Amino acid sequence: MIFAKAISVAFLLGTLPVDLPPQQPNLVQVQANGFATWVANFRARARAKGINDRTFNAAFAGVQYLPETIRKDRNQSEFIKPMSDYMGTAASDARVSNGRAIMRSHGRLLAQLEATYNVEPHILVAFWGMESNYGKRRGDVPLISTLATLAFDGRRGRFFEAQLISALKILQRGDISPNQMTGSWAGAMGHTQFIPTSFEAYAVDFTGDGRRDIWSDDPSDALASTAAYMRRFGWTKGQPWGVEVRLPRGFNYDRSNRSVKMSPAQWGQLGVRDTNGQVVRNYGTASLITPTGARGPAFLVFRNFDVISRYNNAEAYMIGLGHLGDRVRGMGPLQVNWPAGERNLFRAERRELQQRLTGAGFNTGGVDGKVGPATRRAIRAYQQAVGLPTDGFASLGLLERLR
Repeated sequence: MIFAKAISVAFLLGTLPVDLPPQQPNLVQVQANGFATWVANFRARARAKGINDRTFNAAFAGVQYLPETIRKDRNQSEFIKPMSDYMGTAASDARVSNGRAIMRSHGRLLAQLEATYNVEPHILVAFWGMESNYGKRRGDVPLISTLATLAFDGRRGRFFEAQLISALKILQRGDISPNQMTGSWAGAMGHTQFIPTSFEAYAVDFTGDGRRDIWSDDPSDALASTAAYMRRFGWTKGQPWGVEVRLPRGFNYDRSNRSVKMSPAQWGQLGVRDTNGQVVRNYGTASLITPTGARGPAFLVFRNFDVISRYNNAEAYMIGLGHLGDRVRGMGPLQVNWPAGERNLFRAERRELQQRLTGAGFNTGGVDGKVGPATRRAIRAYQQAVGLPTDGFASLGLLERLR
């Protein structure tokens, strides 16, 4: 989609016919004029990074300033979705069913990728499902325009200029043409939503046609590129991302932390069991996580969980992807439901929680909106004092109780 209010650099530089109706100056027009100057100055920086004039001219021939991109970037308000809602979408019945159909229809390709990269089919399908709903939402925003707009804007200018340079290098190499290089408003591309610098570093030409094409309807290069990425960061074939577990009564939630790593046998000695009541198989060292505290599911997570974090470090995403992969390969739903409506607190709510805990005599070590060790200790002390499970979880219910 090219936004209706997009303003072309060609128009601003006077290279289009001038028999257009005059417009009153406005903020968008002023910004767009500045954008045209920025593009002209950017050419020298691109040339210094190895971008030739032919590539630059082709890429910027139809470039546009996209006010809608800036609006979306400026209005990324703190967004926290209840885990029950998030997981209901991440591993919805439709997404699971579609993923299982993909496993059948793309079985040969997925087997080839597994043989080449040692990444299991269900994990690659889960990435595909999470990132673009199996190719249905690859993004249709012109990538050079959106990256140039964000680089010019300056809020994260250095980052987006680096992405823009990488995008130009991708064009210069011949992987895609400028009019076909589309993506999200934030610059992610293709079936599995690579940003340009990651594409440059890890994308592969699995089909052997000389191009790393993650945009086409054929997902081969995109899935292979994701497999190559996961292998590069240490994916271990045969190791689960995590295993749902049950905790004993009176469990010490101080140990629910990704920095605490023990063998499954050691966790078993503390009473941690899988949902069948058995000590978890030894897949390597594991950490215990309880994303929504004592009321929700608990998991032992392994090194592959950390590998997923290289793609997206949001814990909800990592769990959602892992669980979707499990469901796609035939496993059932989680045994413990996510507590309805439970979510992480907004920053203002975290500050309020700290203020109220401190006011009640439970020292959080300051009011900064960050739930660190001191705040968790204060929460546990309060929970113990009022007879709640001492999971140290900064929940909405806890805040409401303190109000």
